[in-house]
Amino acid sequence: MTRLGDLERAVMDVLWDRSPGTADGVTVREVADALTDRDLAYTTVMTVLDRLAGKGMVQRERQGRAWSYRPAASRDAHIARLMLDALDLAGDSPAEPAGDGDRLGRGAALIRFARSVTGREAEILRAALTDEAAGLTGQADAVTDQADAVTGRAGTATGPGATATDRVADRRD
Repeated sequence: MTRLGDLERAVMDVLWDRSPGTADGVTVREVADALTDRDLAYTTVMTVLDRLAGKGMVQRERQGRAWSYRPAASRDAHIARLMLDALDLAGDSPAEPAGDGDRLGRGAALIRFARSVTGREAEILRAALTDEAAGLTGQADAVTDQADAVTGRAGTATGPGATATDRVADRRD
């Protein structure tokens, strides 16, 4: 994901703030008008939007003689991608002995990040991880139930009431 310069970020902020309520997107004029404090020429805003379209950050659609722009992804999705890109900078290093946290690559970076968030942010992360784990278990169970129905194995330890662990154990038998 591309990091944004100061002006690109200001333009994206306008799009992120205005596009959700606008089915048609936002025109260059509307973006320029929203950035009046920067005293930018219309052509400058048009160039920035064109470059953002080239980077895949915005989608544009012709509306008469003008272009209409909307973000290709939400602000949250963009920020999450930046965070993942930053995490990629740590690289993947082989497992190191316990206590050598400075050389664990992504793991060390994640640990430092987790320790640096506020209590409320930690609660949000914890809830998201719990929801994700529950969702993955539910998805695995649903896929296994579908496979059992196709193969006619319902009613064994892989039936609808069985846990994912039961299903794995039954498959090993």
